[in-house]
Amino acid sequence: MTPIGEESRPRILFVTGRLAEFALRRVLDDLAPRVGFLAEIAVLPISVAALMPPKWIARRLDISEGIRRVILPGLCRGDLAPLFEKVEAGVAVERGPEDLRDLPRHFGLESLPPEGYGAYSIEILAEINHAPRLDRSSLLREARRFQSQGADIIDLGCDPNGPWSGTGDAVKALRDEGLRVSIDSFDPLEVADAVSAGAEMVLSVNSSNRERARDWGVEVVALPDRAGSLEGLEETIEYLTKHEIPFRIDPILEPIGFGFAKSLGRYLEVRARYADLPILMGIGNLTEMTEVDSAGINVLLLGFCEEMSIKSVLTTAVISWAADSVREIDLARRLVHHSVLERVPPKRLEPKLVCLRDPKPVRRGAEELAELARQIKDPNWRIFAEEEGIVAMNHGNMFVDSDPFALFDRMKVGDPSHAFYLGYEIMKARTALTLGKSYRQDQALDWGYLTQPETSRRDREEAAS
Repeated sequence: MTPIGEESRPRILFVTGRLAEFALRRVLDDLAPRVGFLAEIAVLPISVAALMPPKWIARRLDISEGIRRVILPGLCRGDLAPLFEKVEAGVAVERGPEDLRDLPRHFGLESLPPEGYGAYSIEILAEINHAPRLDRSSLLREARRFQSQGADIIDLGCDPNGPWSGTGDAVKALRDEGLRVSIDSFDPLEVADAVSAGAEMVLSVNSSNRERARDWGVEVVALPDRAGSLEGLEETIEYLTKHEIPFRIDPILEPIGFGFAKSLGRYLEVRARYADLPILMGIGNLTEMTEVDSAGINVLLLGFCEEMSIKSVLTTAVISWAADSVREIDLARRLVHHSVLERVPPKRLEPKLVCLRDPKPVRRGAEELAELARQIKDPNWRIFAEEEGIVAMNHGNMFVDSDPFALFDRMKVGDPSHAFYLGYEIMKARTALTLGKSYRQDQALDWGYLTQPETSRRDREEAAS
């Protein structure tokens, strides 16, 4: 058991195996002064810390007087009762993170959202495009998907060659599921059937149909009469106000190349002219028409909306690069709300929106790898993603190559099952290097909100035994 530092601070004991000792020391050398504790390390006589059951640890662990907290490797399995029985009263025993490089986060540093984070002020309308073309089960499935991703209102997008005879039945089916519904149509028959069945909003009205809004008894969205302008909007607003019809204003966002910048200016103009009236932005016009991953665009537009007090957005999720827009907007509305409310940059608050590149890729470095290679005494391969390429090492071997096939040839793995496993891990490491991500063997790459949980090889073997 070796102390790090001599300061009189709370003492925390970190339990590890031989292979992780060097890396743990490097992390704690930086972490302990930042958090304000004195770190001690207990290196037990085993190579891989994850293989240590608590009962085995309890028999071998020496806990000196004054230790206030004992932290085990996160992958250490089993009941911690034997350790609770060994420590003095008041000494906490806990599992740390699965990867020791996540210890800063475990201690409240790096990327932990502040208390109260998650509130939002923007409502999401998720449009089901071409709703008349879907059978009832497909319509309900899409609506439930949007709801699970954060949608507040399901918008039924109708086709221009209506009327859709099934409008009322479709709205009723969604309302029976407990969903809020709006109807996106200029056809009077479709709208009448929808509001009779429980739709709470109509998208949209202008001078061509605003008189009908007096019969619907629901909220409407007011549009200009001509795209690319605010023509007729003022008259529609005056009409709706006079007849006490609730409404939101949509100045209409245009795609890039078709007046995008000017359309943002119209939102600014409408907000300046009507300071207290609710505004909606149809952001799908930009995400669907811009061939780029939609998360960044959605965050940017939600930030604009939050600053301009635009309290509702309408999105679609049709084209592949924008297929998860509803989920992205749900994350983004929380991020921008906190940023604007607290006047802090929208940074290191919502890691789930960073999908392709990790904020800070973990690389071990030559010194740590050399120390690890020196300590390995078994034939099992360890895989790492480093600046120099993919690293594979076991007892007596350490290979580095940027070509996965060349690396695998040098490893000379005979067992087909093990070869498949190593090939899978090597390809993950190659992907991590290509995109600037952290790679940890037997763990899923971090794709933000798109991350799929991964069962480790050890867990699979334990489940099969």
